[in-house]
Amino acid sequence: MLRALIQTPLCLLHRAFCQVPRRQLRRIPSRTASCSPALLSCAPWQSGIMAATALKPLIAVCQLTSTPDKEQNFASCSRLIREAAQRGTCVIFLPEAFDFIGSNTQETLTLAESLEGAQIQRYAGLARECGVWLSLGGFHERGEDWASTRRIYNCHLLLDPTGHVVATYRKTHLCDVELEGRVSMKESNFTTPGPEIVPPISTPAGKVGLAICYDLRFPEISLALTQEGAEILTYPSAFTVTTGSAHWEVLLRARAIETQCYVVAAAQTGKNHERRTSYGHAMVVDPWGCVIAQCQEGPGLCYAEIDLDYLRRIRREMPVCTHRRADLYGKVTVLKKPLPP
Repeated sequence: MLRALIQTPLCLLHRAFCQVPRRQLRRIPSRTASCSPALLSCAPWQSGIMAATALKPLIAVCQLTSTPDKEQNFASCSRLIREAAQRGTCVIFLPEAFDFIGSNTQETLTLAESLEGAQIQRYAGLARECGVWLSLGGFHERGEDWASTRRIYNCHLLLDPTGHVVATYRKTHLCDVELEGRVSMKESNFTTPGPEIVPPISTPAGKVGLAICYDLRFPEISLALTQEGAEILTYPSAFTVTTGSAHWEVLLRARAIETQCYVVAAAQTGKNHERRTSYGHAMVVDPWGCVIAQCQEGPGLCYAEIDLDYLRRIRREMPVCTHRRADLYGKVTVLKKPLPP
């Protein structure tokens, strides 16, 4: 059961150190899901007194265990999408590899489809049926160069409630990691990196900037999206247990703090196949860097309100964007050696 928590220990700890103006949130009704409670009131200035306020846009973040079985994965995704839509969400976020996770490179290439294929058409139908925006966090795309390259793209799509694809972002930073005895990954063996960062897209929840998983480790992309007006940064992911337990929450909160954006991170969880287990812990972080919703173990959903008035207040009271010295970044002054006496 997903419940709203008020005055979490984390918040009490923050409050001891932070002097930030208070605000109030509406309580979100309990929701059934295989996740931990949503930390919907963990901001350090939360008064603990709930009052009637104008309803904020509500988003849902999915946590999945994708396998090589595309039909099973679609059934899981469609169930979560319908459940979230019934709760009144306007944007629903799915993780990287929502379509499938192959057990080897050849299986991955065989199962991949074009954006015009049956898989995306089915999700377009779901968007229309439910009347929601869908962030499809990492689709194995056979691009226009498939016939010549036999390589795919890791593609993040954003669909509107009519089922129209309003944006596509191809992952620019590919995960090539070798942690001896723990993690071995070479995404560049079969994936072509994307050529560009896509401008943020206006949605009912705010302006959404698209990224994917390993992009999280590169603050340059989040700063570039924020400079173009992003209010929500998305990092749909499939972190391993090794990297996720060490870095996942730290990186997400860092991106939120430095950009003063909401950060939304749908995630893969559990055993995807015999040789892979994903970390999970899908979450939403607010512009102050506080985790306001989070899943723990197993497939499910967590929910969060997006308060753009609050975002603007943080940016106004701590205007780090205007303090940036873009004229200096990328340049390091070479210190001249002092002349000998």
